[in-house]
Amino acid sequence: MTITSGPEFATYWTGVRARTRKVILCIPPAQLEWAPQRGRWTFGDIVRHLAGIERDMYGENVQGQPSRYPGHDRGLADGFDAVLAFHDRKHEEANRIFAALTPEQLQRRCPTPSGIEMSTWKWLRAMVEHEAHHRGQLYLMLGMLGVATPPLYGLTEEEVRARSG
Repeated sequence: MTITSGPEFATYWTGVRARTRKVILCIPPAQLEWAPQRGRWTFGDIVRHLAGIERDMYGENVQGQPSRYPGHDRGLADGFDAVLAFHDRKHEEANRIFAALTPEQLQRRCPTPSGIEMSTWKWLRAMVEHEAHHRGQLYLMLGMLGVATPPLYGLTEEEVRARSG
């Protein structure tokens, strides 16, 4: 997948993030800081991480700037409503940056925290993969708590199997 337009990517990214947000809304507020075992990230850690990395790492890097990633601790946002608001605000800020990227900027190389540079469109593609990784963690952790979750694209695996030949 090659990303050729900032507005096109921003529209696509809005859909990706909306699917993640649907899963975030399944987190029981009382379980926001639950982790599957000691020393592992909580639901809140993951949501804060997704918000901060989107805006303050990817959003900065695609502008040619170094990462300002703030981490994922509770000092950034504490409590379900505050975490969700932080997540939404950071997404809106980042998506404005992504939508403004020109075709030339998408082809330009941008810095990454590892010290290498890559095409901006490839760095944005990596952001999508990163999102999918953490969305999968949220699904798994919710499953561990017995919380029902929405199917990713509208059908459950059983429904897909039933409709298959």
